[in-house]
Amino acid sequence: MNTAENIMSHELGLSSGNENDQFLTFIMAGEEYGVDILRVQEIRGWDNVTPIPNTPEYIKGVINLRGSIVPIIDLRERFGLARNEYGPTTVVIVVKVIDEERERVMGIVVDAVSDVYNVAEDDMKPPPDFGSVVSVDFVKGLTTVDEKMVIILDIDHMMTKDDLAGIAQNQ
Repeated sequence: MNTAENIMSHELGLSSGNENDQFLTFIMAGEEYGVDILRVQEIRGWDNVTPIPNTPEYIKGVINLRGSIVPIIDLRERFGLARNEYGPTTVVIVVKVIDEERERVMGIVVDAVSDVYNVAEDDMKPPPDFGSVVSVDFVKGLTTVDEKMVIILDIDHMMTKDDLAGIAQNQ
């Protein structure tokens, strides 16, 4: 890499020594959550979905996104939080989820989008260990930004293989 490329990549935060990750954050039930911005494909306003029979309550249905069938998950319900009426700030964040078998696209319904934060690897703390009482499979880590706690999610663990298989069978 020549000197101009070094300066440009440093200014853009692209240098190989950069240990910051960017996270798109959103609000649910007054708490701030984040997902890896590299997994976000788009953010859409809430729109009606086509329900799929015999799926868990938190799977709201599917949408046709430019020819692809995308399952829509209400993240509040997936996390066992109280239901909320969808309003003008309700959005669907379309994300890429990777499991052992393949990449999938799904939408997650959240109360509102918040911000994009740069988080240094050293600032990310592991989720607390609650033993078998509370599952933290969805939590990648915790970080503090501007004196507020942000819960970073591991979107690859949001749905079980059984959930994904049920959606695939009903499409």
